[in-house]
Amino acid sequence: MGKRPTRQTGKSSGRTSRDRPGEQASASETAEQSAALAVLRQKIDALDAKLVELINERAKTVVAIGKLKKAGDTPVYAPHREAEVLERALGLNRGPLSNRTIEGVFRELMSGSFALEHPIRIGYLGPPGSYSHLAATKQFGSTVSFEDLHEIAGVVTEVRRGHVNYGLVPIENSTGGGISETLTALQEHAGHVQVYAEVQIAIHHALLANCEPSQIRRIHSKPEALGQCRVWLATQFPQAQLIAAPSSSRAAQTAVEEDKIAASIGAPPGSAAIGSVLAGHLYGLQALFEEIEDNPNNITRFYVLSQQRAKRSGDDKTAIMFNTPDKPGALVSVLRVFEESGINLTHIDKRPSGRENWQYTFFVDAQGHRDDANMKKALAEAEKHCRELIVLGSFPRSKRIL
Repeated sequence: MGKRPTRQTGKSSGRTSRDRPGEQASASETAEQSAALAVLRQKIDALDAKLVELINERAKTVVAIGKLKKAGDTPVYAPHREAEVLERALGLNRGPLSNRTIEGVFRELMSGSFALEHPIRIGYLGPPGSYSHLAATKQFGSTVSFEDLHEIAGVVTEVRRGHVNYGLVPIENSTGGGISETLTALQEHAGHVQVYAEVQIAIHHALLANCEPSQIRRIHSKPEALGQCRVWLATQFPQAQLIAAPSSSRAAQTAVEEDKIAASIGAPPGSAAIGSVLAGHLYGLQALFEEIEDNPNNITRFYVLSQQRAKRSGDDKTAIMFNTPDKPGALVSVLRVFEESGINLTHIDKRPSGRENWQYTFFVDAQGHRDDANMKKALAEAEKHCRELIVLGSFPRSKRIL
C-alpha cells in the first residue's frame, strides 16, 4: 500500500519547528537511531564477510574429502555422517535462531557440498510442487539435481538401474497409513535397492482453483490426499466429483487444463485440485482454502533409496520384508523373536504377496541397525519362521519433522 498523505487543516499556528521542542527531540532521536543502525549494519557486513570466508574455507575441506571419497569409492551422501553434523550443529546452537533455522542452513551447506564432491541426482514422484518434491528439497537442499520420474515405481526402478543416485518415495502417512504403490514397488525390487534414510515432513493441503467455491464440480488429487481431507470435503463439497490423480501436482496441472478447455467452448470453470500452496504458485492456481487436512498433525514419512548400504549412526532403524508359511501362529512366531530380543517394532504393514491368493508380504521397521549384534541374531532367528525374509535396509532414525 502507498503511504497515506498527510492531512492538511488549512490553518497555521504561526509557530515554527524551533517553537516545538517535542519535534526537535524526535528529530534528534531519529538521528541517533540512524547512527546506531549504521554501526550495527557495519557489524553485520563484517560478520557476513567472515561467514562467506568461513563457508568457502569449509568448502575447500569438502573438496579434499570428495577426492578421498572418490579414490575409495565412498558414497557422496552418507546419512550417518549427515546425522552427526546436524546433531553437533544443533547442540552448539544457543539462539536466538531456532534449531529449525540452523538445520535449514546446514542442509543447504551440505547440498552445496554434494555438488562440489560429485553432482548427484535425486529421483522423486512429480511433477514439481508435489509433496515428494517438497520432501526432496527439504532433505537435500536446492543445489542438487532433481528428476521427476512420474511414478513411484519409476523412482525405484531408476535407483536400481543407477540412473539416479537416490530416490525418495512416500512410505506412510500418519492419517492414511501405508502407501500401497511404494510397498508394491519394494516387493518387486527387494534386494536390488536399499532403504538408505528416512524423512518426515508436515503435510498441509490446500484447495487450489481459479473459480468461486460455488462453481467447483470436480476436485483432483492423489487418492491419499483426498483421503486425508475426506471429512472436510464431505462437509464443504458433498456434490463435487473426486478424481484420482498420479500426484497432487499433476492434479493441479489437470485442473488448469480442464478450465482452459472449458473456456475454449464458452463453459464456466469448475475444476479444482488438492495440493501444496507451492503447486498452486507453480501452475497458476489460487489457494482458496489452506490447511484443509482433517488431521492438523498430518505427517508423511519418506524413504530415501540407494544402491548402497547406510552405516550405523547409533540411532537406527531396519526395514524388513518377509513372508510366512500358511499355518497357525506363523506371524506371531516372527514377531515374538523381536519381542524376546528386546527390539521395538515401529511400523508394520502388509500387502498381498502377488504369488498366491490370501498370502501376504509383511513390512516391518525395527529399531536398531542390521549390523547390531542383537539385530543380527534376531534376523537369523526370525528367518527360520519365514518362507522368505529380506532386509530392505538400515538407516538413521529421523528425529525431526521438516
